[in-house]
Formats: sequence, structure tokens, C-alpha cells
Amino acid sequence: MCKHWFIYGLTSLCALSACSPVPENILSQKEMRAVLADMQIAEAIINADQDTYRDDAKKLALYESVFNKYHITQAEYDSSLTWYAQNLDIYMRVYNLVSKDIEDRIHDLGDVERTEVDTQKSDSVDIWSRRNYLTFSPKASFNGTTFNIEPKESYPPGSTFKLGMNVWGIPQQAKHKPQIRICLDQGDTTVVINDQIMRDGYHETTLKSVVTKRTKRVYGFIYLNNRDMNYYKIYTDSISLMRYNYKSVGFETTKEVKPREN
Repeated sequence: MCKHWFIYGLTSLCALSACSPVPENILSQKEMRAVLADMQIAEAIINADQDTYRDDAKKLALYESVFNKYHITQAEYDSSLTWYAQNLDIYMRVYNLVSKDIEDRIHDLGDVERTEVDTQKSDSVDIWSRRNYLTFSPKASFNGTTFNIEPKESYPPGSTFKLGMNVWGIPQQAKHKPQIRICLDQGDTTVVINDQIMRDGYHETTLKSVVTKRTKRVYGFIYLNNRDMNYYKIYTDSISLMRYNYKSVGFETTKEVKPREN
């Protein structure tokens, strides 16, 4: 298992937020942001009314309505997804804006409030906000999922985060293995861990925040490059992202890293 810990300062964050070029045949970041927001709403409609959308033809018709709205084809959308999947830092930046757009739409509905667990008083709580299973398939345009968790009140200093899941179906001869990235936004500091799932079984990735700073946001992705996946699928379930208060875990869970000097 290969893990890498990093802490980026404010300079690196500014570099990451800079605009990056997109090829002419790929949807721009602004266009992709709009399309992804509507595609997420379409997926939410399907998940909420599975009886109506049990037929794949009806699902495709709903997706097609999104493509028609933005005057694009499914082929253009698929090729753009593939490009963004190969440029994950840009994709994450766009996805974070999409999440904000969705939150703004919910707020604009009026008297709608999302239920939020009081994570400040609990020693441990599962903050995972996406579905708790994931299938990596050779046919998927974007083989993975992203997450972006912004609590109403920042998480306490020194919180530890554990992303865990059951995994099966990983061929030992596979060239690419599922990748994990967890990032903690702590104001002028971002703590990052990159991890790789090498074998079947339970997998856990742990990241501890800086003990003197509160965590404003937890974000990242689980992703598999499927370029060499010709026949097999990889499955995950029971995905959770546990947050533990400082010292509540009872043992040292991450390697200490000092901020990089300029």
C-alpha cells in the first residue's frame, strides 16, 4: 500500500486556483459546471423515482434533455468527462463549484433545510455524503466519485478522518489500481493524502488535521483509470468517512508533516 502525505501552503493553493486551458473540442470549465449541475439533478430525480425511471430508455431521455438544453451531444459530454477525468485537479475545481450551485438552488427553494448531524459534540461520526457503494466498470466515463463536505461549523482542531470501504475484484496483474485523495482545507493550509488500494478486503485511509487549526472543508475523490480494464469490474461497499475528535482515536494514525518552507 502506497501512501503520501503533503501539506500545501497558501502559495500552492493560489497556483491550484489559477485558470487552466481546456482543448477546443472539450467543454469549457464554465460549460462543464452548468452541465454537471443539471446532470446531478437528473440523477437525483432518477434515484428519487426509481419506479418511473426503471426503464433505461426513460433515463436516457432525461439525460438527453440536458444535452439538448446546452446544445451538445452525448458524445461531446462523454469525451469531456474523459478529459476531465484525466485532469482531476481541474475536475475537482469545477466539481466544487457545481456543489455550490446545487446548494444555492436548494436555498432558493425557500423553506428547505438539510438535516445535519451535530458533529462537534460526538467523539466519532460518519460524515460521508455520497452513496456508500461504488462500482468501477470498463464502460464508465468517469470511473469513481468525488466528495466535498463543508460543515456549518468548522471541525475542531486536530480532528482525524478515516475513509474506509470493503473492496473486491482487484486483479493483481492490473496496471492501474483505485486511487484515493483526501484533502483538508484548514484556511491557509491544506493537508492532503494520496493513497492506492492494492488488494481485496477492507481498506482504510487515515488523515489527521493540523492540531492548531480548524478544518473548514473535507474534499477529494476515489478514482480508477480504466484504460486497461477490458473485462473486469471492481466493487466497493460500506464506504464511510469517520471523523474523530483530537486524541479520541487512542493511537498515532498519521505521519507528522511540517509545512513546507518557502
